[in-house]
Formats: sequence, C-alpha cells, structure tokens
Amino acid sequence: MGMYVGLEAEEYDREFRDKILLKRIFHYFSPYKRLMAIVILFLTISTLTYAFVPILVSIAINSLETNRNISYLFFLLTIILILNLLSWVFNYFTIRYSSQVIGNVVLDLRKDAGTAVLNHDLSFFDRNPIGKIVSRINTDSRDWGQTVDLTFQLISSLFVIIFLLIIMSFINLTLALITIITFPLFFVLALSFRKLARSKTLLGQRALASVNAYVKESFSGIQIAKTFRQEEKLYNNFNEVNTTSYKVNLRRAFVLNAIFPSLGIIQGIVLTLLIFYGGSSVLGNNISVGELSLFIQGLIYLFFPLLTLASFWPTFQTGMAASERIFALIDTLPLVIQKDNVKPSKLNGEIEFRNLSFKYEESKEVFERFNLKIKPGESLAIVGHTGAGKSSLAKLLARFYEFQEGDILIDGISIRNYDLMDYRKQVGIIPQTPFLWADTIENNIKYGNRKASRRDVYNALNTTSGSDWVKDLSRGLGTKTGERGSLISMGQRQLVVFARVLLENPSILILDEATASVDPFTETRIQDALQKTIEGRTSIIIAHRLWTVRHVDRIVVLDHGKIMEEGNHDELIAKGGMYAELYNTYFRHQSLEYIEKMKELV
Repeated sequence: MGMYVGLEAEEYDREFRDKILLKRIFHYFSPYKRLMAIVILFLTISTLTYAFVPILVSIAINSLETNRNISYLFFLLTIILILNLLSWVFNYFTIRYSSQVIGNVVLDLRKDAGTAVLNHDLSFFDRNPIGKIVSRINTDSRDWGQTVDLTFQLISSLFVIIFLLIIMSFINLTLALITIITFPLFFVLALSFRKLARSKTLLGQRALASVNAYVKESFSGIQIAKTFRQEEKLYNNFNEVNTTSYKVNLRRAFVLNAIFPSLGIIQGIVLTLLIFYGGSSVLGNNISVGELSLFIQGLIYLFFPLLTLASFWPTFQTGMAASERIFALIDTLPLVIQKDNVKPSKLNGEIEFRNLSFKYEESKEVFERFNLKIKPGESLAIVGHTGAGKSSLAKLLARFYEFQEGDILIDGISIRNYDLMDYRKQVGIIPQTPFLWADTIENNIKYGNRKASRRDVYNALNTTSGSDWVKDLSRGLGTKTGERGSLISMGQRQLVVFARVLLENPSILILDEATASVDPFTETRIQDALQKTIEGRTSIIIAHRLWTVRHVDRIVVLDHGKIMEEGNHDELIAKGGMYAELYNTYFRHQSLEYIEKMKELV
C-alpha cells in the first residue's frame, strides 16, 4: 500500500458510467461529421484492397498447381502489387484525415479544460497542485487521442475480419468454423482485463501527474534550494516520486501487455488445427493447396485485426480513464457565484461589507458577521498582525474567493450580480510580491490593455515614479524581464506592476503591502505620485510602511477578523490602544521625528 501513497483521487474526481463517457466523447466529434465520413470512406476502400491480397495469392498458387500459365501468373502478381500500392495510398489518406479529426477534437477538449481551469477561483489552486492540473490537460488528452486513433483501427479491423470470413466460408465452411470458434476466446480474455486495466491506468496517470506537480514546484523554488544547499534532498525527493511512478506504470504495462502473449497462444492453437485439418483435406483432394494457403494467410491477416480488437479493451480503458479525469476537471464548478450580469459603466467606489462570514477551511473562520462601510473616493488603510484578515478582505473584494454568508455591496449592488470580467476591470490590485511574464517591460505594462499606445505606457510610468529608469536599460521598454521578472530588480518589477494597474485606471484600488518590495529610495519617488493616484479613487491599502498609514482618510485595525479600532492616525495614537501599540512596534522607527531623535542620542 505504501507505493500508492499520494496517488489518491483529487477532491473533484468522480466516476462516470461508460455510456455517459461515450456519449460525451461522441459529442466532441459531431462538428466533424464530414471529415469523419471521408475517413470512413478511405478506411473502407483501404480495407478492401488489403483484404483482397490473400485471395489473389491463393488464386496464384492454384494457377501454379494447375495450368502453370506464366502470363496469367504475371497478371495476378501485377494486380497484387497494384493492390498493395493502392492500399498504401488509401491508408495514407485515412491516416491524414483521421489525424486531422483527432487533432481537432483534442484541441477542443483542451480548450474546454483550459477554460474550466481559468474560471476557477483561487481556492481551487490552493487545494490542487498546478502540475497535476497540467497533466490532465496535456497528458490525459494525449492518451485519449491515442485511444480514438485505435478506434479507427478497430473499425478497419472489423471490415477486414467480416470480408475475409465471408470469402473463407464460401471456400470451406469447416475450416472457417475452426477459425471462427476461437474468436470468443480472444474477447473473453480481453474483457477479463477490463476492470484491472482501468484501475491500473488511473493509478499510472495519477503517478505521472504527481511527477509533473513535483517537478513544477521544485524548479519554481530552485533558488531557495540552492541557497540552502538542498540540491541533493531535492533530487532524492524527486527520485522517490519518479520511482513510484516507474513502479506503478511498470505494473500497468505488465497488465496491459500480458494480453498479447495470451492471444499468441490462441493463434498458435488455431494455426495447428488449420494445418492438421487443412492438410488432411488437401491429401483427400477436398480443398486445393491455394485454398489452404488462403486460410493460413487469412489467419495471419486476421490475427492483427483480432489483436487490435482484443487489445482495444485494455487500451480503451486508458482512454476512458483519461477522458474521465478530463471531464471531471471540466465539470468541476467554480465556487465563485455569479447571479447576474450587471455591466457597470464606471463604479463610484462605495463599498459595504455586510454581515460577511468567510472561511478558507471548515475549521478556519476568518470573518464572522463582519461589517464595514467605505465611502466613494475614501482611502482606507488596514493594519493588524499577521493572520488578522487584511489580505483576505482584498481577495474577497476582487472575487478571488467566495464568501459563505452575508454580502459585499459595491454602489449598493451585490458583487455577485456584477459581470465578473467587467467588474474586475474596475478593481486594480497591486500585490506585495510582483509577478511578471517572460516578456518585454512594455508588454507587461500593457498586459490588461493591449490597445494602449507607447505614450500611454510612459504616462503610467511617470505617474508612478518616472520613466527615467526604463531609459537607462539597454533596450528601454523592449527589455526582456525574464521568467517572473528575474532579469530586473525587485523594485523595478514592482514599478512595472504599479504602471500596469494604473494603465487600467480602476475605480477601486487595492494595495496589498504594495511598497514592501520597493527599496526606500524608490519608495520616496512614488509616494507623491501614489498620493495623487488615490485621490478621488476608493483605495484600500494594506499597510506596511509609515507613509501609507499617515496619509489616508481612515485606518481600520483588524484582529482575527474583527475591527478593533478605526479612525485617522492622530485619533488612534491619542487613544493609546492597539493601533498605538502597532505603530510603536512597526511604524514609529520610520518617522522623521524618530530618526532625528536617534541622531541626537548618537
């Protein structure tokens, strides 16, 4: 059991009946009926040309036995060559169009899976590793596509089997029955692998997803691993996950491939019976050598289609398991509830948290019947110890998470009634840790507004801290930032994020300790500009620096999801309560008065 630790189903996994899965799969093929018809046409013609070859070979052998007419034999050989060439040509077109159909369907499936993932709130990504989600979208859809390709081969195999059996039955019914009577053994054996193959395949796919998740997480934190000299530990952990995947998928391969030797035994038994009975019939002049050759060749020609049919079931389970995992991902409903599609033209920015209750987990209550009103254009600083709920308020306001009870009203309308995309256009968030795409500085700033001109980009930069630092870079706005912005400094990354948000001109601005990653020199450059930015705009500032709490209209002190105090800086200092304690602990040393006093003491 230890080997299967970590390979449990995800919280959103569910089991589908085969009938429901097949119905949904066929739904994805419905837009491509014309291409499917072309595939079936070429598949039929290719199968017929392929199946005629052993029949002509049998006729050629009989001609050698009877009249030995060289011209007739040459004619038959020419026809056989032409049929083989035609079979290759028709098979080429079959593969070409079937690949196009499968590619289109896999593309549609990945689009739906990608859309479903993008529509989820952040709590979904908190609970489910990114690597495992990526594995479902990429690896499982690929496995599913391979199964569909096998399905086309199955159809071709059925055509070959039916056609050859009809011809063989007309030649010698007894030999045909000897061949047919063993067919059920193929399918009984294949079907016996069905449940075992499905369970082993699911475990194998989960094991591969675990490897993907670990690799993604490890490489994302490679700098930390190197800083603490943990490369060996990282490798050992990876090796453990990878070894588990190897063992699980090796067992899966044993199960899936055990069927082929078993089917080979059945083929050997049938071949023995055919030669024994067929040879006796040839000696008794009941059938010709060519006809016996047709049955022997026919068995060889039938074996691959039968093998395809029999092996289809285990492999089919791979595709069914893959589709089950993908559909489970697609069917998982986002927790963020949107009740209406109100499209606001421009928000005034009046915010009210009304009897709000929220928890990340069942046992972890963050807010319980929380109430707070923010006036339009008001700047509000939220302070408190770690875990007080400061960032949670910002995330709820941005609709990243869904609250359980109560409501959040913007301009008197529940945020659940606003169109999510239009609403988020008017809410700008500047996070503590800046994230940049591996692109140019200009494209990162224009990320939410691709139509913005270069002048607009410079205006946004000048509003934050000036654009002179960009001009000092080798390629200016065309400078590549690297993955997550690794090629520029932390302060520069934050300035890019500031400009990116301000270019959107949001009605509500949320600064989640936004200057915490900016050096003191850079901070002084953006203070005046930021003060101008928040004027006339509803702003919620999760405070980290002294400047942000000294220059706001109101300060709210949070502790474990409850408002302990509120007022402006001077009022709260005079009160001598929790804010005064926080100020003296975290903020006072940043004040000019404190610095001057320290100079005097020195």
